[in-house]
Amino acid sequence: MDASTGGVPGLRERLGSAVFARVAGPAGPENRARIHGTPGPRWFGPHRPIRIVHGDASMFIGGLRALLLQSLHPLAMAAVEAHSGYRGDPWGRLQRTSTFLAVTTYGTAEHAQQAVDRVRAIHGQVHGTAPSGEPYDAADPHLLGWVHVAEVDSFLLAHRRYGAEPLDTAGYDGYVADTARVAKALGVTDPPRNRKELVARLAAYRGELRPTEEAREAARFILLHPPLPWVARVPYAVLAANAVAALPPWARASLDLPRLPRMAEAGVTPTGRALTAAIRWAMAPPRRPS
Repeated sequence: MDASTGGVPGLRERLGSAVFARVAGPAGPENRARIHGTPGPRWFGPHRPIRIVHGDASMFIGGLRALLLQSLHPLAMAAVEAHSGYRGDPWGRLQRTSTFLAVTTYGTAEHAQQAVDRVRAIHGQVHGTAPSGEPYDAADPHLLGWVHVAEVDSFLLAHRRYGAEPLDTAGYDGYVADTARVAKALGVTDPPRNRKELVARLAAYRGELRPTEEAREAARFILLHPPLPWVARVPYAVLAANAVAALPPWARASLDLPRLPRMAEAGVTPTGRALTAAIRWAMAPPRRPS
């Protein structure tokens, strides 16, 4: 049987291609070739923790958790609501974010800086007034800092819980330090550089966080109305359930997310591990014939 059209290898290729197309978009293959194939110095060497974390399927759960957690800052949510187009073009937003992460994590230093410059130019045009009357500015280092720490905390927690090869304490400290380089380039002032600093910075933002109707609507859209074919909704629901379960209890309550019965909640993490393992299997590069 031709491995490219049937059997287990063919199934893997079809599933992996389908997931990659959703996450990376039409330009995915071209971007992947440019990111990994262009010679030159990188911001991060091949064994840095950021490459290990960002290359794992646990990012699917971490990314959903990050979106939910980030929405609880009313000014960050106001900017997303007014400027991101997440309802009209959610896949485009995901694809732009995943490409940025890939370029800054794996691409050349030149391409990484170009990606950062593009994002900073966009942020410079995003400003306005929240429904509360408070002004927001996407280039504000303090607001950028919230988006950064919520994202890093989510990716780190998801990797610890669902990653194929969880890191040790020094490895996760290294991950926070690696992400600080990207955050600083984006305009974050003094980003945390280890887990202790990350925990402290998250706690420092706690007083600014509050639920808004926009945040609750975004959560409902993300969790209940994803623009997916029905066949993909069951695995997506597993990812979403694990993202919700990974949120702190206060964040779940703020977003009006129901708490599962204890027995059901006990089964969430194993299903998340099984699904991320399946995604990891599907997206693994094919073995070269010996």
